[in-house]
Amino acid sequence: MTLRPAISFAKFAAPKKGVAVVLAAEGDGLSDAAKACDPAGILPRAFEVSEFKAKFAGAVDLIAPEGSPLDRIVAVGVGKASALGEACWWRLGGSIAAQIKKGKDVSIVAELPGVTVGPAEVASIAGGILLRNYSFDTYKTKKEDANGAAPDKPARITILCANPSAAKKAFAETQGTVDGVILARDLVNEPANILGPVEFAAKASELKELGVSVEVLTEKEMRKLGMGALLGVAQGSVRPPRLVVMQWNGGKPKDKPVAFIGKGVVFDTGGISIKQAAGMEDMKGDMGGAAAVTGLMHVLAARKAKANVVGIIGCVENMPDGNAQRPGDIVTSMSGQTIEVINTDAEGRLVLADALWYCNDRFQPKFMIDLATLTGAIMVALGNAYAGLFSNNDELSERLTAAGQVTQERLWRMPMGAEYDKMIDTKNADMKNTGGRHGGSISAAQFLQRFVKETPWAHLDIAGTAISSPATEINQSWASGFGVRLLDRLVRDHYED
Repeated sequence: MTLRPAISFAKFAAPKKGVAVVLAAEGDGLSDAAKACDPAGILPRAFEVSEFKAKFAGAVDLIAPEGSPLDRIVAVGVGKASALGEACWWRLGGSIAAQIKKGKDVSIVAELPGVTVGPAEVASIAGGILLRNYSFDTYKTKKEDANGAAPDKPARITILCANPSAAKKAFAETQGTVDGVILARDLVNEPANILGPVEFAAKASELKELGVSVEVLTEKEMRKLGMGALLGVAQGSVRPPRLVVMQWNGGKPKDKPVAFIGKGVVFDTGGISIKQAAGMEDMKGDMGGAAAVTGLMHVLAARKAKANVVGIIGCVENMPDGNAQRPGDIVTSMSGQTIEVINTDAEGRLVLADALWYCNDRFQPKFMIDLATLTGAIMVALGNAYAGLFSNNDELSERLTAAGQVTQERLWRMPMGAEYDKMIDTKNADMKNTGGRHGGSISAAQFLQRFVKETPWAHLDIAGTAISSPATEINQSWASGFGVRLLDRLVRDHYED
């Protein structure tokens, strides 16, 4: 992987070498600490000439500034300082990282006129830098840094702030969040010949090192439980399926857990209903939901969350083998409900059906949230800007939506109802696994709802946001790690003791 910058924190002092980054606020200009980095007073003139208005993420870069020992002074705009929220500080860190790619020794002055840049904000800047710095280069035999040379050591970044010790403490927790997002990205970016169901389960099992209890159910155990829906998807692959159960017990012993369930289709050919060849390589990312759940469990354990949490991922491969299930087959789910398989490419909901039922039956959680790269239809409706939210509970929906606004992993609630539910009725079984082309993401959610009983539940269709989503200030990777920060924020705000 790309070398991670070494980040430290120190009191305000004018840097004597390397690159200095200062923050500029729209209408307020520079702080006194920022001005100290520019003893010759060049920046105001540079702002005027370049028509720099300190809009968010705008920048002015002075090379070898006159009267300064520094190699560069970079001013980065923050927009209206009073309007900066939590996600903005992460994005600001990403914007700074984009400006300092060639810097080996960087000092960032985390001060703005009239605004308190506290430890949490400083830690978010650092987190944004690390997420922006991520790239997946595991399989490149020749690695290059921003200068085109082989990197020998990480860049040194010092963030100058009012309270370095408090910032360091806040950053220790932020690092856990960063590591969880990066774990999710790594899992999604891994090629399917490397990451199969067994390998995914092994990777999730590494969370034991953080105190997470991990169980791995084999095909034999799932067959005993009657998971015919999940096993039907897996039967066409030579790679055996796995159901991984992760538990973090940080709350009171008698508290019911909250539960997160992820679709982990490590590669999806579509099965007998095979997909077209163009773009099929992206189907290595059809386990983005399971990756997010695994990354979330890492974050919660790393920060010792005071909550009882269950994470369950169903890991399978969907292949068109001679033993694969066929359109028209009828399978029996763990719930006892029968499903007519109309389209073998509507496989994720079959995996989730058994995982949801198992979770509800065994743990009786406060709520269940599933994440899945489930339908292309959600991208037709929402594009890449929002993930689709489907739920049987208004309070859970409102809390999820609010968490998404804070982290900028945004959700849009979609309708559900009896008129959509009847789309998956069939004469041949209790239900069919697809309701047709129209309202495809909704009928998929209606299918899942039949496996949750009365438990508060939400389904997040992340097909447009987990993979191949537009680049942002904190993500330049094909895999975004969408959902990790969102769900951590949900737990922080509402479900910790």
